[in-house]
Amino acid sequence: MGGIPHDHYEPKSDMEKALHKRLPIVGLMYDTLMIPTPKNLNWMWIWGIVLTFTLVLQIVTGIVLVMHYTPHVDLAFSSVEHIMRNVNGGAMIRYFHMNGASLFFLAVYMHMFRSLYYGSYKAPREVTWIIGMLMYLLMMGTAFMGYVLPWGQMSFHGTAVITGLFGAIPFIGDSIQTWLLGASAVGQPALNRFFSLHYLLPFVLLGLTVLHIWAFHTTGNNNPTGVEVRRTSKEDAEKDTLPFWPYFVIKDLFALGIILVLFMAVVGFMPNYLGHPDNYIPANALVTPSHIVPEWYFLPFYAILRAFDGEVWLVMLVEWLSFGIIDAKFFGVLAMFGAIAVMALAPWLDTSRVRSGRYRPQFKWWFWLLVIDFIVLMWVGAMPAEGIYPYIALIASTYWFAYFLVILPLLGVIEKPDTPPATIEEDFNAHYPAKTSGDAVQTPAE
Repeated sequence: MGGIPHDHYEPKSDMEKALHKRLPIVGLMYDTLMIPTPKNLNWMWIWGIVLTFTLVLQIVTGIVLVMHYTPHVDLAFSSVEHIMRNVNGGAMIRYFHMNGASLFFLAVYMHMFRSLYYGSYKAPREVTWIIGMLMYLLMMGTAFMGYVLPWGQMSFHGTAVITGLFGAIPFIGDSIQTWLLGASAVGQPALNRFFSLHYLLPFVLLGLTVLHIWAFHTTGNNNPTGVEVRRTSKEDAEKDTLPFWPYFVIKDLFALGIILVLFMAVVGFMPNYLGHPDNYIPANALVTPSHIVPEWYFLPFYAILRAFDGEVWLVMLVEWLSFGIIDAKFFGVLAMFGAIAVMALAPWLDTSRVRSGRYRPQFKWWFWLLVIDFIVLMWVGAMPAEGIYPYIALIASTYWFAYFLVILPLLGVIEKPDTPPATIEEDFNAHYPAKTSGDAVQTPAE
């Protein structure tokens, strides 16, 4: 598919021409900033700049923290306390890094659910979606390894629980777990491995971010209507788009400023609010916390992991059919990773010919129920696996899989969608009608 017709960078001076011939970096920056962008983008398209800013924040603060951190089981906890008490600005830098992870996941969940609602995963953006899902998995791995580093009670025992999941893999699980930990149990080799990978993976994530941006710059941005920018001529394209600079850059920076005000309020007044109290106690292998929970951004998938226990009839059936090879523990692991896999397969599971959920009346109900379901899974993942909570987790987990595997494919067949506008220009004019008052032209907001 051809690109959107627009003006490309043309060097003027001899120096610009010489540089452009040898290293066209100015042209690349120009084409990136001036890329035609659908002019009807709403405020849900701000999360890209938040994610980019937060990734840079995490890398910069992480580099500073690693200068003072000691990756040793006897010194890790005290080195974190040293950062907090003795390093100039150390407490603030650590709080930026610690809460930056939460901002990172908040932004990525908003970004992902926006894409699911507006159909940003559909052709021709399937590769962009898959790259995004790989980035999400990499984020999860990086965040988990970073959570281990303070070597507090929850870090230590949470690591034992999560790495123990690999031991559930039939036949080779114990070998994989030993290879991952570098020993038969969580200890110094595991801390060395996780420290190294936690430092390395953000740079891999940065590379994937560049690839992700390149991918959607190639296909063009999706927009709330799901209608593609007209590519028949430059004139038609200009009616559907505006340059990314200055219009969307200023909008994104304004939104980022508001989010950073809230972020600074959290860092300044309640920096430990999202941390677990047990992780402020040095790790002790002989004392297990009464209730082991991961960070909040892992809770939905942790709830799915625990939902499929040995008392669920589907688990018992699968265990019987597999002659005990797939037991309840391994089934839970498959369900947890399967919950991410079915989301990655959304481009091929969604059979609707209409891209945007804005024009799909039945889809809206099911989608917002999915959002509520995700929040319920997050809540129940923080609760103990007793009483009514396992039943709630099982119902919520069932809906998660049903949405992607059953509801999305069926809606494309039975749903009667509304008719989207013919062009982006038509949608924009409907929301922002130009009103002439004397010689002035006003474009009131929606």
